[in-house]
Amino acid sequence: MNKNNKDKLIFFDTTLRDVEQSPGASMNLKEKLLVADQLATLGVDVIEAGFPVSSHVEILKL
Repeated sequence: MNKNNKDKLIFFDTTLRDVEQSPGASMNLKEKLLVADQLATLGVDVIEAGFPVSSHVEILKL
């Protein structure tokens, strides 16, 4: 991080990842894209969507 960004707050969201790990909760692709779009609109810097290395299915979800 350079000197100009030392006071910048970075928003890191795990909603898309965490919902898949919550018992009984899931989102389809359309819902995930809607949430991701809203997070981006809010200015979230990093959107963690899942663990693509965990399985072939996870890669397809992303």
